Amino acid sequence: MPVDPQLAALLEFLAASGKPMSEGTPEEARRSFRTLTVDLRDPATLPAVDAVEDITIPGAEGDLAGRVYTPGTPGPLPTVVFFHGGGFVIGDLDTHDLVARTIATACDAVVLSVAYRLAPEHPWPAGLDDALAATRWAAAHLPDLGGDDRLAVGGDSAGGNLSAIVAQACRDEGLALAGQLLMYPVTDTGSDHPSMTENAEGYLLDLATMMWFHQQYTGHLPELDLADPRLSPRHGDLSRLAPAVIVVAEFDPLRDDGLAYAAALIDAGVPVEVRNFPGLIHGFADLGRHSPAAQAAVEETFALFRKVLHG
Repeated sequence: MPVDPQLAALLEFLAASGKPMSEGTPEEARRSFRTLTVDLRDPATLPAVDAVEDITIPGAEGDLAGRVYTPGTPGPLPTVVFFHGGGFVIGDLDTHDLVARTIATACDAVVLSVAYRLAPEHPWPAGLDDALAATRWAAAHLPDLGGDDRLAVGGDSAGGNLSAIVAQACRDEGLALAGQLLMYPVTDTGSDHPSMTENAEGYLLDLATMMWFHQQYTGHLPELDLADPRLSPRHGDLSRLAPAVIVVAEFDPLRDDGLAYAAALIDAGVPVEVRNFPGLIHGFADLGRHSPAAQAAVEETFALFRKVLHG
């Protein structure tokens, strides 16, 4: 089917509003992303939660900012450690405030959103090491966060990559997870799936921007093993992992990457709910205010994850 008409109008607006992200600096990219996700958003439309608290949590090499979202649902509740997307270069607690609130309210869960270090100032594996440190800290402080003994991880795009790797590390460390939510994740950095060509231009995330993100994240390495599971979780041990919800969009370069990871998890015996939403684009989890179709996909995604957490 064609691109959702409401999203097509948004894509036309964005195409006419400035130069491509891949032609600018990280600072310019961060400003433009905040404009799209924060400045153009009506705060009154954000889902209401019972409490929002900014906290400090230990990262791999220093303290990190975190934000705890507590829904009004009586607890204790499962806790979801959330890692935002943005190619490991852009994004922060504010740009993903809507998604974190929606997980808290739709999934009846405490959400800890983590501001891991970003490239190129802090290239791979800094952000991953922070994600691991934050998850270990959360596991040791679930009662303080307002949760019970259920711990899960989740993220979109780059955050989905971090979540998948953290899920593998938690299994190896004997830390049981209740689930993992992977929204249009990056799981195989060296892959060349058909969707990379089919959706290379014109759908918010383009191939040039993906390559630019990759350069910021790993360009400091004289040699790069694209099959390193700490970079490409598709190449890790996929057995005995937490149940997963994996969602992708038809018009996303990363569509086939996510579908391939879902298939590999299923082959490894991992319970997986997978959806490929027609007509949608990368980043649809934050685009419900622009598109009823995107909003419907968001609601279906988090209903699936709620079942994993509470089932």
